[in-house]
Amino acid sequence: MMTDPIADLLTRIRNGVGSGKKNVKVPYSGLKKNVCRVLKEQGYITDYFPEMDGTKAILRVELKYGPDGELVLRHIRRVSKPGRRVYRPSDKIPNVLDGLGVAVLSTSKGVISSLEAKKLKIGGEVLCEVW
Repeated sequence: MMTDPIADLLTRIRNGVGSGKKNVKVPYSGLKKNVCRVLKEQGYITDYFPEMDGTKAILRVELKYGPDGELVLRHIRRVSKPGRRVYRPSDKIPNVLDGLGVAVLSTSKGVISSLEAKKLKIGGEVLCEVW
């Protein structure tokens, strides 16, 4: 049994990028799909596709690289963990790498980027940071 599915998603993406894979497959969940949506909107992954693998639903994440194969996603880190949840009000949302990175938050408006959360002036649980 997996205790932290978001950490599993981030680790699979990190390992896939590190080994130069074109895509990675992870077990499907709605929260993972929403995290991937934010990563795609912010330009860190190319795309994501829900698929069926036999009887199991999976999420195929297409990884993104630069024109010469350079890494687009250099760092991805889980912030809030099952043993220590990290919540931030709108005025305390982290400014990742002085604005070069982005945090992914779970809010009352759904899973959104830190940039959007600051615009909407809503806080939430900081799921991860990416740059």
